Amino acid sequence: MTTSPAHADVPSSTPGGRPRVVIVGSGFGGLFAARALDKAPVDITLIGKTAQHLFQPLLYQVATGILSEGEIAPATREILRRQTNARVVLGEVTTIDVENRTVTSEILGRATVHPYDELIVAAGAGQSYFGNDQFAEFAPGMKSIDDALEIRGRIFGAFELAEIATDPAEIDRLLTFVVVGAGPTGVEMAGQIAELARRTLRRDFRRINPGSARVILLDAAPAVLPPFGEKLGNAARRKLNDIGVEVQLGAMVVDVDADGLTVKDTDDQTRRIPAATKIWAAGVQASGLGRMLGEQTGAEVDRAGRISVQPDLTLPGHPEIHVVGDMMALDKLPGVAQVAIQGGRYAADTIKRRATGKAPQEKPFKYFDKGSMATISRFSAVADIGRFKFSGFIAWVLWLVVHLMYIVGFKSRVTTVLHWMVSFLGRGRSERVATQQQVYGRLALETLGTGWEVSKTGGPKNTSPENEDATNRESA
Repeated sequence: MTTSPAHADVPSSTPGGRPRVVIVGSGFGGLFAARALDKAPVDITLIGKTAQHLFQPLLYQVATGILSEGEIAPATREILRRQTNARVVLGEVTTIDVENRTVTSEILGRATVHPYDELIVAAGAGQSYFGNDQFAEFAPGMKSIDDALEIRGRIFGAFELAEIATDPAEIDRLLTFVVVGAGPTGVEMAGQIAELARRTLRRDFRRINPGSARVILLDAAPAVLPPFGEKLGNAARRKLNDIGVEVQLGAMVVDVDADGLTVKDTDDQTRRIPAATKIWAAGVQASGLGRMLGEQTGAEVDRAGRISVQPDLTLPGHPEIHVVGDMMALDKLPGVAQVAIQGGRYAADTIKRRATGKAPQEKPFKYFDKGSMATISRFSAVADIGRFKFSGFIAWVLWLVVHLMYIVGFKSRVTTVLHWMVSFLGRGRSERVATQQQVYGRLALETLGTGWEVSKTGGPKNTSPENEDATNRESA
């Protein structure tokens, strides 16, 4: 059923006059803020674009068949099921009305208006193609479960197609995997594709040699893992070379199509890389809600869509609006999970103090940097923790422990450990299912366009003006 925002469903005010807290986003910032408000005298509405809390740092392991999507994306409702003051709503936030203090979310044509007294915006960030959004058709990013499953289908599908191909040039194209972006996500993805080809699939095919697959890591920057410093970046590059990953730096992608990429090197010379599977792990763009808030509050918004916040994570003149995580711009803080977690908890503490009549926080938000880590391959990682820098096996063990701690739910932790044992101690991958739906589903939905929605009977219905005109003509 289509419901315009003007006639949207509007929940009644909360009983007892308790403050209404609306949280936008079910990622690290939103979820940890909601949990920090447990037992507080407030009523929480958490609006999520998906029904799951995504542990994004492990998406590459879903894409390469190590973990299932359920292990890194538990249902938000299940996580908050015992928190009686929290309600979970599925929908995409389309409008924030600062003056009237309402948030409008939509799903399948139905709009719902959520009044708020306190608002936490933690909608995160998406992939950035630096103005070349057409690249997304052939080079999916790594920001969602859909992305990871599509990439899994593309990777495993490439080996299957190579097995039945007869043209040597086509086999080479199918067995060439290009990862764009030499940050943590790109390094981890390239390393796992190389291990997948050389260890897991080594004996699974008869006509091709999976170990001959070419894995290329591209970046326009001059270094691998720039935030980690030169020492760890060089260590990561050496390990990538050892496991067969070609690292090509100073290489800017200028075009992407179904058959490969065009790259411009630092000498302004362009070259062609034939490749069937391309993965984009370079650049992020904050949610468009940041610009929406900036227009209404006057807060500055940078090129990446991040909105400038005050030291207490609120917007100028609007102490009721808190922005946390990847959407906020403050002291050049990185877009990592710990910034979102700590920001969400800080905003929750501010709200809790107001609700209980306590004095406001005197100290501004201060980020405690717990360090950065990235895996390269089995038994090898890099870790930058304060003054200490580790590489190799010790860093890998630290990476395992830290990531296991932040996976939500005992069940997910147990199954994750079991799958890690299968993949890291042995050669197997527990999640190798790849379907055409995974590969082509995103493109099919984009082809259908925004006019498609679910009808009352549960089937698809095109509500675009062009289709309505056609239907009227047919009826006549």
